[in-house]
Amino acid sequence: MKLRITLLLALVSLSSIVFAQKASLSGKVTDRNEQAVVGATITLKGTVRAAQTNNKGEYVIKGLEKGDYTIVVSFVGLKSKTSQVSLSDNQSVSVDFKLEDDGISLNEVAVSTRRGIKGNETLPDVTDFRINAAKKNELIKLDNINANLAMNNSRQIFGRTPGISIWENDGSGIQLGVASRGLNPNRSWEFNVRMDGYDVTPDPMGYPEAYYTPPMEVVDRIEIIRGASSLQYGPQFGGLMNFVVRKPDISTRLTFESQNTVGSNGLLSTFNYIGGTVGRLSYTAYYQKRRGDGWRDNGYFDTDHAHFELSYAVSKKFKIGTEVTYMTTESQQPGGLTDVQFSQDARQSSRSRNWFSTPWLIPTLNAEYIFNEKTKLSWKAFGTIAERNSVGFVNAITTPDNLGNRQVDRDYYTTYGSELRLLTEYSALGLNNTLAAGVRYFNGHIDRKQQGVGTNGTEMDFNLSSGVYPRDLDFANVNSAAFVENIFHITDKFLVTGGVRLENISSTMEGKFNATSNLAPITRKRNFLLFGAGAEYKITPTTKFYSNISQAYRPVLISDLTPPATTDVIDPNLQDSRGYNFDFGYRGQVSNFLNFDIDYFHLSYDDRIGTIAQRINPNDPTSQTFQFRTNLGRSVSKGFEAYVEVDPVTAIFKRSKVGYVSLFASLAHIDATYQDFKTTSVSNGQIVESNLAGKRVENAPRSINRFGATYSLKGFSMTWQLSQIGKAYADASNTETPNAAATTGLIPAYSVQDLSASYKFLKHYNIKAGVNNLTDERYFTRRAGGYPGPGLMPADGRIAYLSLGVKF
Repeated sequence: MKLRITLLLALVSLSSIVFAQKASLSGKVTDRNEQAVVGATITLKGTVRAAQTNNKGEYVIKGLEKGDYTIVVSFVGLKSKTSQVSLSDNQSVSVDFKLEDDGISLNEVAVSTRRGIKGNETLPDVTDFRINAAKKNELIKLDNINANLAMNNSRQIFGRTPGISIWENDGSGIQLGVASRGLNPNRSWEFNVRMDGYDVTPDPMGYPEAYYTPPMEVVDRIEIIRGASSLQYGPQFGGLMNFVVRKPDISTRLTFESQNTVGSNGLLSTFNYIGGTVGRLSYTAYYQKRRGDGWRDNGYFDTDHAHFELSYAVSKKFKIGTEVTYMTTESQQPGGLTDVQFSQDARQSSRSRNWFSTPWLIPTLNAEYIFNEKTKLSWKAFGTIAERNSVGFVNAITTPDNLGNRQVDRDYYTTYGSELRLLTEYSALGLNNTLAAGVRYFNGHIDRKQQGVGTNGTEMDFNLSSGVYPRDLDFANVNSAAFVENIFHITDKFLVTGGVRLENISSTMEGKFNATSNLAPITRKRNFLLFGAGAEYKITPTTKFYSNISQAYRPVLISDLTPPATTDVIDPNLQDSRGYNFDFGYRGQVSNFLNFDIDYFHLSYDDRIGTIAQRINPNDPTSQTFQFRTNLGRSVSKGFEAYVEVDPVTAIFKRSKVGYVSLFASLAHIDATYQDFKTTSVSNGQIVESNLAGKRVENAPRSINRFGATYSLKGFSMTWQLSQIGKAYADASNTETPNAAATTGLIPAYSVQDLSASYKFLKHYNIKAGVNNLTDERYFTRRAGGYPGPGLMPADGRIAYLSLGVKF
């Protein structure tokens, strides 16, 4: 580690020498009271070069070519300023700025963020080669919330995001399981999950389970666009969830940060980060090590995360970069419980030999070119080399572990892809418009090996004791796509959006189903168009109505093409699920003490896939039955979401010497039901038909309500949060009474509280502490049919943590 840091610092020093012969800009930014403005952004308009002011309000941009530049200085709550400057070779020019208060909207945002309001924000209409206007979206700033980030506590992280349901069976924080609007939270697979705009799932079109989650200590923000992201990012019903990690610090040559956490059940976590900018070169690197024994018996995790990012401004208009992310995990899984076992002792476990591991490598390249002040181009190339490995005793939880040979299942993922995006502003028909367009190519391969006979040991060992894998499947998926979306600014207050996305998917499945049967090769090719439109109208400068409708699409997955048994049949005409998302809402802020976002949504999920019983000879009631997987029906999720946060101290007293209080409510009422969905069962040799119409969609609570309060005074902040989640069902038949194996049955309603606090002192230091599940509630959010169960999966009881940090 010391050698790597030494080499990096040497590279930085060399870069400084190389760029010393170029021109440079420097200066200081202050407010009207002559106080330094820390964190102001200095941009050279029409170029890729930028900087931020340091804690003295100073900035510097080195390595500039000679020429004329327009300097733009901006900071939330203050009026932006511009200045023209001409630079010659080797010339150093100093330009200072004094920013005045913005009396309309930005100042209100600034006052809010400096005082009590600490909640979610919304994305700008246009950002990062993407159009967000008229869409339901949230921007979760991790610095704004008190949460157990060392453990990726999703209940706190998404606490202010209405309608988010969470599976809390993985206390290690290795994987997030979240969804919205009645969709399935299984490894967040209904979202298009990305990091810095790159794919991080094995295959968004064939196996979208998110096994990789970045450490929240390095995540700057989480961008969520519900439903209507399909035009620009893919057809998923849930929309986009993009983790944006911290970018290189452009205010200094070197920033160093270390955050070290201890907690209940042997938790030890260390997070270390460096970053900075020298001339045209910017860099970041981080490493996180986290281990613990878990809340339940036979629970253990050990994870390592590493990330490196380097970007270089080749010229004032062209920038290139690379990112490399690596994760390795070792996780012992306690398995599931029966309902009786859960009521006796939720911490017990009868599975001591179940292990899970997901080594993950994501290399990427990127480039950005700015043609002029209105048009720019972005290119990203990315790949994934990863695995999903499990070994254990996987029989029903009612079957005791015989300590014999365990089952080994392994997936190998190899993917690569590329995206090219264009963003431009133009005038036509007397209107000022913004156009976003792009093309995408993805090539993914999954090598799936299952049902191997493993060792009879107790440790994590994926070796086979004998033979080969009875099931050995290959799944290949090639996806090409193109999209275009446009903002039409009808007036200063009213805009409309419209767009279309073209998708081409080619999927191939082949291989060995078991030791004696090969799977007939399956190839599926399809093309489809997605359309979307939206509108936005400003009622005041800080509030607006918004609405959008966008088609959605759920491609046939690898699991849909894999029959559970050799006698099962896959419909050769199996269709991809289709539908649409609709939103209508009102959001904004009132003065500097109230933020809100209230909306109605409607999600139609058509051509859902399921399995029914059929006879080999339909005309012979005595012929043999088989299971047939096909498109069976439709579900609809509709309801209301609301987020409100208010700072009563600011509202009443304007200013306070004893601190500020923020109160928030995140509310969702979700009616997720099946409209028409055929089912069958076999009773006494007869096929009995029925229908799920009117049944609630599984894993979809009707109410998801979270409330909280934050008190802040100077460097101190403390947040209390209450989560109240309604009941749900583990199966589509809405079974109330659990079965013996605890894989079906009711998932009862529950309430859980969290308390977290932080204190920043002496400029460079911080201390964080908290208690999750404050009242030590016993509850569960999931009944699992397979890994990490099977059985009922208890959530963690009360745990505490303490963290010390330093930043220079």
